[in-house]
Amino acid sequence: MLMSEDPIQTPPGVAAPPAPSATGGLSGPRPLWLTFDCYGTLIQWDEGLLAAIRQVLAGKAHPVEPARFIAVYDRHEHALEESRPHLDFRTVAGRAMAAAMTELGLEPDPADAAVLTDSIGRMPPFPEVVASLARLKAAGFRLAVISNTDDAIIAGNIAQLGGHVDRVITAQQAGAYKPSRTIFEHGWRALGVTRDEIVHVCASPHLDLAAARDLGFRAVWVDRGTGRRPLPDYRPDATVPALDAVPGVLAAAGWM
Repeated sequence: MLMSEDPIQTPPGVAAPPAPSATGGLSGPRPLWLTFDCYGTLIQWDEGLLAAIRQVLAGKAHPVEPARFIAVYDRHEHALEESRPHLDFRTVAGRAMAAAMTELGLEPDPADAAVLTDSIGRMPPFPEVVASLARLKAAGFRLAVISNTDDAIIAGNIAQLGGHVDRVITAQQAGAYKPSRTIFEHGWRALGVTRDEIVHVCASPHLDLAAARDLGFRAVWVDRGTGRRPLPDYRPDATVPALDAVPGVLAAAGWM
């Protein structure tokens, strides 16, 4: 749905990779808006996805490792997101879940997708997110979310962000999922800005950073140490380990 790469699970007994430090720097005119990916950037997506899939698999006739199921589900989901006409995310999740179940020899159940989609809005923000958004809002930036989801699904997440988000742009509104240029260009039109008047903050290399590379907008990568790898042919303008490092990057650019 929302992160192109599978969550990386650290094997038992193996130390997790060290947390990255902030690198790079922003330049150019001060942005009018900061736009954010939601899941994995603001909201604890990997943790919530794993919990939902474990719940789904617990009732199945034979065991399948959650990480294996997520990889198969993810492949089907992204193929459906690229199909035309546009499908809302509940439809995508239902079809992808059924396809993954069938591929892995499990019995599909229409209720399986609802376990996932109903859980998404309850997934909480990372601990530093609300305070970081408050700092950015107090510095005069307008804040928007651009997300690969439906309006009704994301509403529960936005409600947990302290009232700091000014606009929410979804795939449902745009009729397209990231990394398509359509959703970003729809978002900029809705905000009344050009690509040069925003900075995008995101965690997904293969969705958001791929779009930044192709469309030429400024981007800050939130590398939370999950093991997701940067694109080989693109370097974000700045990289931070968590959202609370973003104000420092903006201050270094002379914008705070």
